[in-house]
Amino acid sequence: MKKPNDNPADPFKKALAEATKVMADDPELNVTYTVDPSGVSGDSMRLPQVSRRMSREEVLLARGTADALALQRKYHNAETHARYAPPGNMARDLYEAMETARCEAMGARDMPGTASNIDVKITHEALRRGYDQCTQAADAPLPVAAGYLIRHLATGRELPAAAANVMDLWRGFIEEQAGGTLDNLQDMLSDQAEFAKFARQVIEDLGYGDQLGDDPDELDEDQEDQAEDDAEEQPDPDSTGQDDQDQEDADANPEQSQEEQQDQSQAQVSMDEMADEELGEEAEMPEGEAPLEPPAPQPVSDADPDYLVYLSEHDEEIAAEDLAEPAELERLRAYLDQQLEPLKGAVSRLANKLQRRLQAQQNRSWEFDREEGILDAGRLARVVANPTTPLSFKVEKDTEFRDTVVTLLLDNSGSMRGRPISIAAICADVLARTLERCNVKVEILGFTTRAWKGGQAREAWLNDGRPQQPGRLNDLRHIIYKGADSPWRRARPNLGLMMKEGLLKENIDGEALEWAHRRMMARREQRKILMVISDGAPVDDSTLSVNPANYLEKHLRDVIAMVEKRKMVELLAIGIGHDVTRYYDRAVTITDVEQLAGAMTEQLAALFDSDPRARARVMGMKRAS
Repeated sequence: MKKPNDNPADPFKKALAEATKVMADDPELNVTYTVDPSGVSGDSMRLPQVSRRMSREEVLLARGTADALALQRKYHNAETHARYAPPGNMARDLYEAMETARCEAMGARDMPGTASNIDVKITHEALRRGYDQCTQAADAPLPVAAGYLIRHLATGRELPAAAANVMDLWRGFIEEQAGGTLDNLQDMLSDQAEFAKFARQVIEDLGYGDQLGDDPDELDEDQEDQAEDDAEEQPDPDSTGQDDQDQEDADANPEQSQEEQQDQSQAQVSMDEMADEELGEEAEMPEGEAPLEPPAPQPVSDADPDYLVYLSEHDEEIAAEDLAEPAELERLRAYLDQQLEPLKGAVSRLANKLQRRLQAQQNRSWEFDREEGILDAGRLARVVANPTTPLSFKVEKDTEFRDTVVTLLLDNSGSMRGRPISIAAICADVLARTLERCNVKVEILGFTTRAWKGGQAREAWLNDGRPQQPGRLNDLRHIIYKGADSPWRRARPNLGLMMKEGLLKENIDGEALEWAHRRMMARREQRKILMVISDGAPVDDSTLSVNPANYLEKHLRDVIAMVEKRKMVELLAIGIGHDVTRYYDRAVTITDVEQLAGAMTEQLAALFDSDPRARARVMGMKRAS
């Protein structure tokens, strides 16, 4: 008998999980359904959430994502992939896209039913990223187009319309540059190593050969040749040694040998005397005192001393204006304004509501009959009537939100691409303008990485022989869109940078939160408010592939615990389609990005409410268990 609380989606989710394990040929695979970005970490696979309604779109997307990830698991060898992976960013993106297309094409050939399922996933991703709106090649990413073309040529299937639009914009260029190489595609699909060499040749044909790095096969041949040369140079064990030769020379000329021995003895004595003189200062060290040892290196994270970063010298903290030319920033800003013109009216109304609420609390109030302060003109009549009456002064009371700084920390990960990042940018812009009118300083920060799936830190790790548990393996990019002391009118064009193609990559939330917290602690304002806007848990494939699956998530929790324990900064968060109440003590989750403006204004207004109960009611706080 079915219980009232049973989830009607559970049988489907269980069946899909079992089918995915069979398709991936991995019975130990752990399949979960979550609002976090889909992917595979170790032995865990994350699939899109399926609600109780089990809408057709949810079911088809879950099936398509499961098939794509299972095929990647079945046909992909990580070691072979890493062996031929190029170091350059564009070359790496092309290489990854073509390998993904190969795995999906292999699945379509061996299991034809997977092709239509994966078409649904491709359609969903293409529409979410706005590929159907692209009108010129510069608007569409070349790696994505190359991956679509490989899949189309390998399977013979027509692509969904949005994906076909991107492929067609670049197809002429790709076939013109790499047409001869593409003719050999069908012969390479079954052998990943041969396909990797094929992909590297395509990348070279497209003009990115300088990003390929050294040919791993040539390196192997060089190493073999070097090993043979070293073996030939080894001395013959039957030959006479150098010591025997020296002895023969000494026997032939005993007088010369004796003189040389005396010279060598004198030289040795002189060296011993010099060593004694150099050690003299150390010999004078008082007893019981050992030489000072170098200090231990400072931990990377104040929240978790065990958190590791393999290489941090390529991390960057950079102003938005340094990532694009002024003309490009103006163009991107105009594009942002145009894209969100229908939404701007609603956001502006919410901003005006916030401003009215703040200014209502900003009305001056005074304490009268003080011995010092501002002269109270209203009490001067008493002095005129009775000159012996002392002068009366008044002092202005402090409002609760005066001397306050607010930092907006925006997730700039790839999953925010499209409408979420556009709305986040315009909301941050309007809030900064509104709070500035109320004499509240605002700082706008963003966080992402410099590369997909590892940058120069990962390359250094590969060159060092892949040591175990290396820690974070990507290069951070922390962006300052608006400093707290910078006026809004100067920072306005900077927010258009979020529209720049290729900027949004992966998200390492813990270090970004700690960075924003350090910046706030250096401020002189008495009250500090930090608002985080994110749409998912920390994700960096290069880091999670060689560390525990919860490595980045644990660090985020540790940083949040540190910030909330110190109580120097008021921390709150808004999750876009992602339950951030799992991490943050003060948090709300919105299901539609268009709710972001209302959530931001209501949360900020509630922070300045003098009634704690009203504040909690408005914010809808949910304490983490």
